[in-house]
Amino acid sequence: MSLREVGQSPDEIFDIVDEHDRVIGREFRREIHRRSLRHRAIHVFWLRSDGRLCLQRRSYAKDNCPGLLSTSCAGHVDSGEDYLTAAVRELREELGISVPAEALREIDYAPCHAELGHEFVRSYLLRGDFAVTIAPFEVDSVLWRSPAETAAWAAAAPDAFSTPLCHLLRRAAVRKALGLSA
Repeated sequence: MSLREVGQSPDEIFDIVDEHDRVIGREFRREIHRRSLRHRAIHVFWLRSDGRLCLQRRSYAKDNCPGLLSTSCAGHVDSGEDYLTAAVRELREELGISVPAEALREIDYAPCHAELGHEFVRSYLLRGDFAVTIAPFEVDSVLWRSPAETAAWAAAAPDAFSTPLCHLLRRAAVRKALGLSA
């Protein structure tokens, strides 16, 4: 099977981390997920100049949350990579958006949680208008809603959304960055 058919490579290697997010080893993606080992991920919330939030419908070939709505961009931190570098890479890979690291503002650091796939997650905010070129093996489509519409929709129909997005939308720092709370 090609990467286009499976949505991700089972041969990717991620760092395994302890309860304090310190690297304690490395393992293949498939083993990390099979054994629910702690690892790292990023999420990017992208707001256009009109205030609309980009939501990504995940590829139906993904192993986690296929076909569900998620953050604008999400992905694992590769072994030896830092969170910010992963965010810049994932934006380019998933949406075809190339930005310097300075374009991303960290808005939250979420501790490892089962709802986050046993991941420590750093969330970033991207603002601006960019052309999108989706990677079909990663992303099915994108749609735009206001943050308030997104939060209300996720609360009313959580089964349409990835579990990590629902979790992150409940976090105070994410809500504040998206203008959902004072």
